[in-house]
Amino acid sequence: MNKLEISPPEPPCPSAYDVVVIGGGTAGVVAAMQAALDGVSTLVVEKTGQLGGTMTNAGIAFPGLFHAWGRQVIAGIGWNLVRRCVEESGGALPDFAKPPRHHSDHQIPLDRALFTALCDEAVRESGSRVMLHTMLADVTEHPDGWDIVLCTKTGLRQMSARVLVDCTGDANAVALAGGGVHVRRDTQPATLSFRLSGYDLSTLDPEALNLRALDAMRAGLLEPTDAGWDPNAPDVAGVLRANGRNSNHIDAAGACTSEGRTELEMSARRSFLRLFRFLRAQPGLENLRVEYLAAECGVRESAVIAGDVVVTADDYVSGRLWPDSLCHAFYPIDLHTREGSGLDCRPLEEGVVPTVPLAALTARGKRNLLAAGRCLSSDRLANSALRVQATCMATGQVAGAAAALAAKTGCDVREVGLEDIRSLLRQHGAIVPA
Repeated sequence: MNKLEISPPEPPCPSAYDVVVIGGGTAGVVAAMQAALDGVSTLVVEKTGQLGGTMTNAGIAFPGLFHAWGRQVIAGIGWNLVRRCVEESGGALPDFAKPPRHHSDHQIPLDRALFTALCDEAVRESGSRVMLHTMLADVTEHPDGWDIVLCTKTGLRQMSARVLVDCTGDANAVALAGGGVHVRRDTQPATLSFRLSGYDLSTLDPEALNLRALDAMRAGLLEPTDAGWDPNAPDVAGVLRANGRNSNHIDAAGACTSEGRTELEMSARRSFLRLFRFLRAQPGLENLRVEYLAAECGVRESAVIAGDVVVTADDYVSGRLWPDSLCHAFYPIDLHTREGSGLDCRPLEEGVVPTVPLAALTARGKRNLLAAGRCLSSDRLANSALRVQATCMATGQVAGAAAALAAKTGCDVREVGLEDIRSLLRQHGAIVPA
C-alpha cells in the first residue's frame, strides 16, 4: 500500500537551520524568538498543539517573578509577552514598588488562551519557523553541529542544526545527544490544574467537609493529596476557595520518559475523578461543574543536565555573581514535598537577587548544545526556585542569544564573547547582571 500523500498548506520546513530549539514552552518560545531576531534561521519544535508549555498546556498561568525588592530584575522578550497579554486581556499589573506581604502578591495571572495565541503571533513575527505535534527522535553530533531526526505525524524527518537548544524541561534532547543528565529519583510532586464552579462557599461548612474527606480517605475513596498538599490533612475547603487551582499533589517519578509521563497524567486524572465524585456527593455541591481541566500535569522537577557548572543552593541564596552571569532569577526556595505540610518554602534574604551563569546552560563535553528552563544545571534546592517561568524565560533568552552568535561565527557557544551576548540581550530589552 502506498503511503498517503498529503499536500502541506505551506512549503515544508527547510531541512537545515542555524538554531533548532526543542520544546516550545516558556523557555523555548523566548529562545527561538531571540535567535530568529538576530537573523539566524531558527526552528522551534513542540510536542503538543500549542506554544506556551506549562503556562498553556498545564494551566499554570502565573509566571512570577520579574521584580525583586522594588525593582525589575527580569525583562526582555518574555516580559514583553506577559505585559502584552495583561494589556490585551484588560488586566492590570501589580504594584511592584509596594513590598509584597507574600511573594505570590507579585504573581501576574494571565489569560492562558490569549497567551498561546500571542506566542504564535510573536514567534512568527520574529522569523522563527514552528513545528507543532512533533517530537525529537534522535540526535547525532557531527563536526559542524547536529543531525536531528524529528517524528512528525507523517513520518520521520531528517534535519540539521549548527546549534541545538534543549527547552524540553526534561533534558530529553541533551540525553539523546549523549550529554550527561541527572534524573531525579525523589521528585517534587506535580499538580493537575482545573477550575470548578456551581457552588456558593458561604453556604458550606469547611470543617465538616474536611472531616468527611478524612473519612473518605480512611475508606479508600480519596487519596491523601487529592485535595491539598498535606498528606495528613485534606483541605477540601481550600480546593473550593481556589476553584481547584494548584490544589493537589501527584507523584511525578519518571516524568522525563513517555512511560513515566503516561502514568503521571493518568494518575492525575484518577485523582481528579475521585475528588469530583466525592464533592458531588456533599450537601451544597450537587450542582458542582468542571469548567476546565488542564491537558497536562504541571511538572516541577524531573531531570537536569550535567552542565559546565552546577548552580547550588548556596550560590542561589547568596546572590552569587558569576563571571558569566547573563540573567537574574528571583523566587524563594520552593520545594514541594510528600511530607509535612507539602511545601518547604524559604524566602530569600532582603536585597538578594540570584543570577544564572551561561556555564549552567552548556552541556558538559558537548559543542553547541545548550539547555534552558527548568532542566538547567543545578542542585535540587536551587532548581526548586530556578524552575519558575519568569526565570525560564530569562534563561531561554540567554540561550537564544548565545546560540545565534555561535551559529553566525561558526564557533562553540563557549567561545562567543560574553560582551557580545550581553549587548544582544540588552538590544532586546533583557536586564543583564552588572
